[in-house]
Formats: sequence, C-alpha cells, structure tokens
Amino acid sequence: MARPLDHAKRAELLAGVVAYIADHGLAELSLRPLAAELGTSSRMLIHYFGTKEELLVQALATQRPDIAALFAEVTDAETLRARLTAFFEANADGRGSASVRVLLQVLGAACAPAGPYARYAHDAIAVFVTALAAALDRIDAIDDPEAVATLLISGLRGIIQDRLITGDAERTTRAARRLIEQNIR
Repeated sequence: MARPLDHAKRAELLAGVVAYIADHGLAELSLRPLAAELGTSSRMLIHYFGTKEELLVQALATQRPDIAALFAEVTDAETLRARLTAFFEANADGRGSASVRVLLQVLGAACAPAGPYARYAHDAIAVFVTALAAALDRIDAIDDPEAVATLLISGLRGIIQDRLITGDAERTTRAARRLIEQNIR
C-alpha cells in the first residue's frame, strides 16, 4: 500500500525548488543533488511529484502571480501603464528574480521539440495574454488588444531577461517604459 502524501512536507519541498534552480540552473538539474539540498531523497521527490518535470511545474505554479487580479478592473490607460511598470520593476529588480530566472529557463526549454515544459509555458503565456488583452479591450483605444498584449508580454519578458543577464538597470528601465508608453496611449 502506497504511503499517503504529507501535504505539509510537499509544500515545504516546493518552496525550496525554485530557489535551488535559480542558483544551480535548469539545464543540469538532477534529482539527487536537489533532494540532498532539500533534506530528502530523490525517491521521495518521485513519490511526491512523479517526475522531475512535474516537480518543477508544480513549484513554478506556487510562484505564479495572480495576473488576472493585476489587470482586474483596469479601465484606463494610465492605470494599465502604472500596473505594467510596477510588474516590470517588481520582476526585474531582484525581488522576484528567483522565480523569474527559473521561468525564463523553463520558457527556453519549452522551445525544444517535445519539451517537457511546453504545456506549462503555453498556459503561462496564455493566462498573461488573456488577462492583459481583456484590460486593453476595456480601454477601447487599443486596436487588436491580443496583438498588443503579446507585444507587451514578449517585449517585457525580453527586457527582464536582458536586465538579469547584463545588470543594466538604467537602460532596461528606459526600454520597458518606452515599450509600455508606445503601446498604451
């Protein structure tokens, strides 16, 4: 008979995964060193999560911001620009960088044919596009809200990645603000 899951232990394990991957990277992720760092065994990680990929997907899900709430009730361009700017700053300045670093690695891995993270990456992008497009649609001054949402999301993601790689806060902040200002008038 299978041992029942200890939900508190499972939550504790998930809390440590994103920080571990941010420090060690996704490409070389191995369950044994991860398990040792988390104070458990690779066998127990498989017991709790099934696969290494599922472990990562579930860990990322615990870190996902509530995008729908971020854009809820936005009805004017000024508020939307402010929320997007705040989102960029919160995720580019280090406060959210551990989960952002991991998410960027997962998105890159999802580009591989039959990548294990393709469904997660697709869903993460779709949630963001849908919520932002709905806010843009409420503004009424935006032609093709879905395309503009895609442009903003992809552009900001690229600028955040640039910031994490180069550390150039001044240039990337200017670029993010310009992207937002030019697309939400």
